[in-house]
Amino acid sequence: MCGIVGAVAQRDVAEILVEGLKRLEYRGYDSAGVAIVDGSQLSRVRRVGKVAELQQALAEQPLSGGTGIAHTRWATHGEPSERNAHPHHSNNDIVVVHNGIIENHELLREELTQLGYIFESDTDTEVIGHLVHHLRPQHESLLATVQAVVKRLEGAYGTVVVDRNDAQRMIVARSGSPLVIGYGVGEHFVASDQLALLPVTRRFAFLEEGDVAEITRREVKVFDVNGEPVEREVSESEVSHDAGDKGQYRHYMLKEIYEQPTAIQRTLENRLSGGQVVASAFGEQAEALLKDIQHVQIIACGTSYNAGLVARYWLEEHAGVSCNVEIASEFRYRRSHVFPNSLLVTISQSGETADTLAALRLAKEMGYMASLTICNVPGSSLVRESDMAYMMQAGAEIGVASTKAFTVQLAGLLMLTAAIGRHNHMGAAKEAAIVQSLQSLPTKIEQCLSMAEPIESLAEDFAEKHHALFLGRGEQSPIAMEGALKLKEISYIHAEAYAAGELKHGPLALIDADMPVIVVAPNNELLEKLKSNVEEVRARGGLMYVFADVDAKFESDDTMKVLNVPHCDEFIAPIIYTLPLQLLSYYVALIKGTDVDQPRNLAKSVTVE
Repeated sequence: MCGIVGAVAQRDVAEILVEGLKRLEYRGYDSAGVAIVDGSQLSRVRRVGKVAELQQALAEQPLSGGTGIAHTRWATHGEPSERNAHPHHSNNDIVVVHNGIIENHELLREELTQLGYIFESDTDTEVIGHLVHHLRPQHESLLATVQAVVKRLEGAYGTVVVDRNDAQRMIVARSGSPLVIGYGVGEHFVASDQLALLPVTRRFAFLEEGDVAEITRREVKVFDVNGEPVEREVSESEVSHDAGDKGQYRHYMLKEIYEQPTAIQRTLENRLSGGQVVASAFGEQAEALLKDIQHVQIIACGTSYNAGLVARYWLEEHAGVSCNVEIASEFRYRRSHVFPNSLLVTISQSGETADTLAALRLAKEMGYMASLTICNVPGSSLVRESDMAYMMQAGAEIGVASTKAFTVQLAGLLMLTAAIGRHNHMGAAKEAAIVQSLQSLPTKIEQCLSMAEPIESLAEDFAEKHHALFLGRGEQSPIAMEGALKLKEISYIHAEAYAAGELKHGPLALIDADMPVIVVAPNNELLEKLKSNVEEVRARGGLMYVFADVDAKFESDDTMKVLNVPHCDEFIAPIIYTLPLQLLSYYVALIKGTDVDQPRNLAKSVTVE
């Protein structure tokens, strides 16, 4: 999890490594470190906190050398501390960085302790270094040693190993945690994300599951899980990202909220034509595969799961197919039934979410007709391993709390609804109406963003609050869930969401003057039902904040503050009502003084189970 950067070059690589770590800061982390080999001299610097702390330490203690590895850590074993920060070493010979979790680390630790190895950290990673050191004399090369070591590791890992006595090479291994190799001229690189290496190369190859690679300045050799040499395609990256550019905005999250009109325009481009969704938006095989779909199984985590819940309403109501939505980590560990003519849909901004990727691999063995991923990262594992891919084209999302990725996912899922519904008696008129709604989205979102100033004022009411309740009905119920998730992620206010009709089945017990209740209220067929639920809260002394359609006829009073949302049709209402909730969570977090872009304990790309 979090960031790995490595380099083998003729030039000093310390600055390259640190710059790579800075470009991966968006993932979330608690410590950072770098190790450099110069000749046979191994030097290591680690710091708790931000990469800036590491950068300052290196300014005071410069490291030279052409082979090095660096890491930003998100704790899975051991508290955030310098002793637990990566890189880890064994006898000052072997140095290692690692993303993932070694599930059998306790058994390996016990075995290595009996062999005389002393553990300096509480991490699972340290067993890799000691195991490499122990087995190194038994093998003719560092490559062969690492190939032997990974056969003993259980769990997930993306790891890079360097031997100070053989400093002209790095050995990298991937199982469950992504690694990409960057190709230069007389130098090569490795990272957990290609964004880290864009300043030095745009030529990349992604390692596949089980791959082990030997990287030197001159060449890269890749071996598959059976130890056989293989070729991995080297391609030119079209990704552009400046990790230091927030523009006029104070935080990446706010910038990305305001990028949503542009992101939606990008995702719709060339995908709508003549009142229809272009089926090839989902891949070359989509036209043939989607026409027979009768059931959709959606698998995702976190914000992407909330997007899937909205899609269930769309698919069943408008496309006429049944739909199940499941959290990936639960899907993996229960027996489930595969319906005939089923499409498996995975949703992930990064395309590397560990549970979602594992669920896809499991589903492939279960007999689904086809698989589709909705993803933002070309070349990611989900994209490579799915039959079809809808590339979101949202642009890099740096803030840990997802904003524009969520709304773009919803736009893609609404298009998928139309593409499937076309073959299930949806009718040309309804598809044309969906297309027209999608085309109006950028303008509607711009109108919603004009609500920022009143929402900022309203956020002051939350300064001393510790709990909040979000309510919605129908397809707005998952939007309420997303609003609650955003508030808890970045403001650390405990927030829960309920389908408003469930109030009387328990949550009403929580209502008092200290529990703000946030309501999303579009003008739809459930509005009158929702108004009854609002009265239930009002009767119990609750204070409500209602985001309502301008035609819904809510009026502010002492118990209720109403903010009018621009009118929109039913198809895109879930997307539109997301915007004010994003702005609310942002401005409440500002008042609370939290780290908006990198909230505590969280990571952007969750590549461990």
